[in-house]
Amino acid sequence: MLYDFFYRYFISPGYNIVNTTVYALLLVIGVYFIFLLLKKVKIKIDKKFAIAIAPFIIFGSIMRVIVDSKIIESFLFVSPTIYVVIPLLISMVLLIAILLEKKYKIPYHKTLFLVGLVLASFVITFIKIVNPYGAMLILLFLLPWLSLLTIARWSLENKIVSLLHIFDAMTSFISIEFFGYAEQHVVPQFFINLFTPFSFVLLKSLAIFLILILIDKECKNKEFKNYLKLIIGILGAATGARDFLRLLALT
Repeated sequence: MLYDFFYRYFISPGYNIVNTTVYALLLVIGVYFIFLLLKKVKIKIDKKFAIAIAPFIIFGSIMRVIVDSKIIESFLFVSPTIYVVIPLLISMVLLIAILLEKKYKIPYHKTLFLVGLVLASFVITFIKIVNPYGAMLILLFLLPWLSLLTIARWSLENKIVSLLHIFDAMTSFISIEFFGYAEQHVVPQFFINLFTPFSFVLLKSLAIFLILILIDKECKNKEFKNYLKLIIGILGAATGARDFLRLLALT
């Protein structure tokens, strides 16, 4: 009976309300422990740190597309394991970078960024771009949002995080509306089926705006506030980059 439950909700393909809830809880726990680790090794969560880990997020997105394209087969780079593998990879490289900084005075963020860039640059060569039209559509639909955020009186980090999630939602909308893709995640799928694919863009934008406003209002610890925004931005960037590359490659 327990095996049947586990197989139905966690082993059989696809997302459902049970595994989505469990994965979300595990993500929250993991995010908190990573924050404690960063505090332990005295890493300041700032622009340098965000830029340093950006190539790893792109690397993870590329690997997911490569696996979806059947170029390689690996359970490490599909959900939910990819959300464990990439943070572990970043953590290992970060610890090495900190040791190099202590011994050779090389700033940790430069080592971290370089390793991530090399990894992402290598695996991107496996993706063949066959659909530049999809990228053009995303850019056209994204321009009004970009214009609004540019003139908005809001902090730069809030604008960037919002834009990353709007990009993610817009990529999903374009993929579904114009290229016949289907949404796999439970919550977006519910709203898309209930309303329209574009409703997901509006609802996600509203949700992100409200979350960022709530964080600014309620979170008094600046370091933790920056960390929360970074994590939210990473989630938008990872899925947005994955869907964007998947659309370009039509996988």
